[in-house]
Amino acid sequence: MAASKKASKKAPSFEDGLDRLEELVEALESGDLGLEEGVDHYKEGVELLAALQSQLAGAETRVDELTTQLLETLAELEEDDDDGDED
Repeated sequence: MAASKKASKKAPSFEDGLDRLEELVEALESGDLGLEEGVDHYKEGVELLAALQSQLAGAETRVDELTTQLLETLAELEEDDDDGDED
């Protein structure tokens, strides 16, 4: 049942995830956590880091696609402008 609960849970925004990761790191670095709590924090941090890296990779892909589209549009506009200059 825990797996289905996690699967239905919405992923946090990148900023919220990064804030949570910082909280986890600070708690781990404080040395105030017990062994089990420390392991739980570490596990959550590792999972969160993987999710954040995936979000970053997706954003980078989208930026690359948008840049390619922009360059293609600019090239087409430049071609159209060059064709119009010949008249």
